[in-house]
Amino acid sequence: MVDVAIIGGTGLNSLKTLTITHREMVQTPYGAPSGPAVHGEVGGREVVFMARHGSGHTIPPHKVNYRANIWALRSLGVRKVISVTAVGGISAQMTPGRLAFPDQIIDYTWSRDNTYFEENLESVTHIDFTYPYCQELRESLITAAQDAGIDAAQGGTYGATQGPRLETSAEIVRMERDGCDLVGMTGMPEAALARELDLCYATCAVIANWAAGKGDGVITMEDIDRHLKTGMDQVRSLLEHILKVI
Repeated sequence: MVDVAIIGGTGLNSLKTLTITHREMVQTPYGAPSGPAVHGEVGGREVVFMARHGSGHTIPPHKVNYRANIWALRSLGVRKVISVTAVGGISAQMTPGRLAFPDQIIDYTWSRDNTYFEENLESVTHIDFTYPYCQELRESLITAAQDAGIDAAQGGTYGATQGPRLETSAEIVRMERDGCDLVGMTGMPEAALARELDLCYATCAVIANWAAGKGDGVITMEDIDRHLKTGMDQVRSLLEHILKVI
C-alpha cells in the first residue's frame, strides 16, 4: 500500500519523473477531489500524485475541495504528504526561484470548508496546531535539499490568503508586520485538514515572485513562469532525493 503522496500546485500539474502505473478516482463523503490519484513510482519508490488545481489547472485556490483531496489520500493509505506550492516572497531571504520549507502559518482565508469535525459529533474536537507542519518530514526535506545541493530556506511563516487575486502592497505590509515571510493561497485549510486526519504533512514552497510592493513594478505572469521553471526543476531533484529516505 502506498504511504507517500505529493500534492502539486501551480507549476506542478504533473510529475515528469513519475512512472505512472494507474489512475484512480476516489469517492469521498465530501464530494469529488480535484482529480484522480495518479499512482506510480519515482526513483523506485511508490507514490501517489494529486494535482491540487486539477490536471488542466482550472480550479482556483478558493474553490479547491481540500477536504475531498486530503480524505481521498488518507483513504488510499497515505500517511505522509509533501505539498508543493507556489508562493510570493516577503522577507529578504525569500528570493524568487528559491525553495522554502515553512514552519508556521497565519491564516487569512475565509468561508472555506476547513474541518471534518462539524457534523454528527459525539463531542467538540480541537486539534493541537501549535506546530502546523510535521517536523520529521520537514527535517527530511531539509536534509534532501542539502544532499541535492539546493539552497533552500529552512523555515519561515506562510501567510495564506483567499485569492484568486494577488495581494495589494498594503496587505503585504500588514502581513510582514504580522510576521509572514511568504504569501500563498492554498496553505490553508489543507495543512489543518491533514492534521485532523493524523497525516504527516509538510510544504515545499516555490518562491515564484516578490510579493506586491517588494519588487520593481507590478507582478507579471512572465516573471512568475520564469521563476517557477527554475524552482520546479529544483523540486523534481528534491523529490528524487527525499523519496529515497522517508
